[in-house]
Amino acid sequence: MPLSNSFFKKILNPTVLKRVGYASLLGIAVIGLYIKFAILPGLPEIQELKNVQYQTPLTVYSQEGLLISQFGEQKRIPIEYADVPEGQINAFLAAEDNRFFQHGGVDYIGLTRAAIQLLLTGKKKQGGSTITMQVARNFFLSNKKTYTRKLREILLSYIIESELSKQEIFSLYLNKIFLGHRSYGIAAAAQIYYGARLSDLSLAQQAMIAGLPKAPSAYNPITNPERALIRRDHILNRMFSLDYITQEQLDIALAESISAEISAASIDVQAPYIAEMVRSELYKTYGDEIYTSGMHVYTTIKSSQQRAANHAAREALHQYDKRHGYRGALGHVKNLASLTTEEIASSLAEYKKIGDTVPAIVMQLGEENISVQTRGSEKQVISWDGLSWAKTYISENRYGVNPKKPSDILKLGDIIRIRIKHNASKGSDADSNQKTVEPLVKPQLELAQVPQAAGAIVAMDPKNGRVTALVGGYDFYESKFNRAYQTKRQPGSGFKPILYTAALTKGYTTATLINDAPVVFDDAGLEEQWRPENYSGKFYGPTRLREALVNSRNLVSIRILRDLGVRYVSNFAANFGFNPAALPKNLSLALGSSSASPYQMATVYSVFANGGFQVEPHFIDRIVSPSGDTLFKASHPIVCTDCLPEELAFADTVQTIPLPTTEGVALFENSPMSDAVTEQVPAKRVLSPQVNFLINNLLRDVVNRGTGRKALSLGRTDLAGKTGTTNDQKDAWFNGFNPNLVAIAWVGFDDSRSLGDFETGGKAALPMWMSFMGKALKGSPDIALQQPEEIVSILIDKETGLMSGPSNEDAVFEFFREENVPQAQANIPTPDGMLGEPEQKTIEELF
Repeated sequence: MPLSNSFFKKILNPTVLKRVGYASLLGIAVIGLYIKFAILPGLPEIQELKNVQYQTPLTVYSQEGLLISQFGEQKRIPIEYADVPEGQINAFLAAEDNRFFQHGGVDYIGLTRAAIQLLLTGKKKQGGSTITMQVARNFFLSNKKTYTRKLREILLSYIIESELSKQEIFSLYLNKIFLGHRSYGIAAAAQIYYGARLSDLSLAQQAMIAGLPKAPSAYNPITNPERALIRRDHILNRMFSLDYITQEQLDIALAESISAEISAASIDVQAPYIAEMVRSELYKTYGDEIYTSGMHVYTTIKSSQQRAANHAAREALHQYDKRHGYRGALGHVKNLASLTTEEIASSLAEYKKIGDTVPAIVMQLGEENISVQTRGSEKQVISWDGLSWAKTYISENRYGVNPKKPSDILKLGDIIRIRIKHNASKGSDADSNQKTVEPLVKPQLELAQVPQAAGAIVAMDPKNGRVTALVGGYDFYESKFNRAYQTKRQPGSGFKPILYTAALTKGYTTATLINDAPVVFDDAGLEEQWRPENYSGKFYGPTRLREALVNSRNLVSIRILRDLGVRYVSNFAANFGFNPAALPKNLSLALGSSSASPYQMATVYSVFANGGFQVEPHFIDRIVSPSGDTLFKASHPIVCTDCLPEELAFADTVQTIPLPTTEGVALFENSPMSDAVTEQVPAKRVLSPQVNFLINNLLRDVVNRGTGRKALSLGRTDLAGKTGTTNDQKDAWFNGFNPNLVAIAWVGFDDSRSLGDFETGGKAALPMWMSFMGKALKGSPDIALQQPEEIVSILIDKETGLMSGPSNEDAVFEFFREENVPQAQANIPTPDGMLGEPEQKTIEELF
């Protein structure tokens, strides 16, 4: 590498030559030749320092830019010189190189001092290295102490000084240095040791960080606070002696105690399942580079909805858990009265916080309350209201008698779990680490346990497929298995709306009568004779299609599927994202015996919510480089009823569409590597406006008076959905939406055992959905269901489904497509009291 003219000027300066003596010119010439032919060819290009790419972690944000997570061993936050406080600069100058702004890259005084040390001790100790020399070593050289390396370091320092400004060199130094506990650079160190920005550090804290480069372990305030304090105070005194600070500032800083403690990056939104989905997705494309390339990933997550989902999932699982009884204390501490506070805390050391629950020891048992102590806290009281639920768990279907006093549940010295008791109807909007206003009333506590049942919830914007909230389990750090995204469970009756939509497309009406009666099948696709039945075990005879869906009648659904054909319905299900080849080839399909994740079911119900269009689910909005360049921008179909090109208009045929992957999207294939906004593609219509209106009207009725009617307590008129319960209550679902938001809630055990008798979708999953939607839709107006052209409303007889008149007290209004309006008239009383005899089909004729 050629040296600059300024370098030669420094070397050949007459003053320098006079110092060493002309007699030494021969030796210098030899050294010069050695440098030219042995050293210079191996020196790196200094220009690399003008475009440094620091190894920084992958950072994941919500769509608002709030921090969700970071991935990477090296914690680094690159900063500019102008953003570094003057006190921090002075602290480093005092600690490392107070003549930095005066020398030309090499401090001869420091080198002389190091040489004297070498002569006196015979050992090569580190010394005399300027900040510029450390930059040369940190970026280009190893830490191996050899004379050759030192020579390279000196030469590189001269070159660096000739090419870069002092401010640029200092900035490189401050961003590169290792400062312990995986922190690289001073901004990361401020975050890790003090949980603060550089501008918020005190003078004592600035000096503590400045003391770390010399020995990040030996002078570390976490692992070696005594030596760290000595080093800090030395730097403070150096700052005073160099006139960087006043006597008053010195005294205040010296009096400050060590306040460092390991602080993770301040997470703004708890969404670890989404964070892991992002990490996994990017790893498929970039491999290990994602941990050091400093990419910023902005997800589609809405922070307010994510917080609502976090609370809804945990609260629903705790409520389920409480219905089935208390499984007992975690452990027991003997001779409690003789233990010190420290010994009590030590007894809890092996039990960590899980989800909303924290470990505690029962310190006192009263008649109507107990006193408990958590690790490092004062004693707290749990009233009987927080204990009375704890009947003894025997199985999912059996539990002991209701307790009458605390001693029926616990003993003195029991190690238990407790949690803040939430109002089931209101809940909490905050994450566990979210800063909130201190409550005026001290929160009530309750006895708790980590739920054994699992749960998940996914929320999606139906107009574009953007995932706005996702929770894959009770506590990610206890179980990283993502039940919202990775699990495949039977959707149960949640599949029925697809079947009923297929029927409406084929000419069925909401008033079509189907016989709800016992049936036995010898289906070639089933191993043995099949005798399906309704959940209630009852049969209701001729039933209108509307009533069958509202009340989730299994036998009606099976008869509809038998009429339409399994192949037709399987192909039709492709419009909602199902792979026809993966669906059952028998009549059990009518009862949702296929498999799907909550993530996929959110895609399914988006078609109903958005007016009949197929959208692609996604959770990454854009990826930005450390320099601010857009590496990727999501471009997915959006619902646009007024801008569909003619070729995407609805055709009255079944659309067979490949299954949208839930294992990942090819994020970077054919994507422009620029910040240009990609043109949006209109979503494909897969349901006609008329069919979509009819199925929406039916699903709103499920909430108004069917299996989802508990949701009426939310006080909205625009909610629709369908419960789902599989055989033996192994899965409980609620799939619901309004026109702007889809949410899918699921509860079940990972080992697929039964949730217990009566734990249906309406009981186990619907409360989770209601808690979430109540917060997510708060303040938004109700959205009326718009009746499209070619849909008419007429009076029908609710028993026969045929046209009727106002004189019929049993008549109800029903919606029909114009071409499907019943032509026959129901038997209604005439003025003379006689009944008419209209023509009508028998139930058998329907099949």
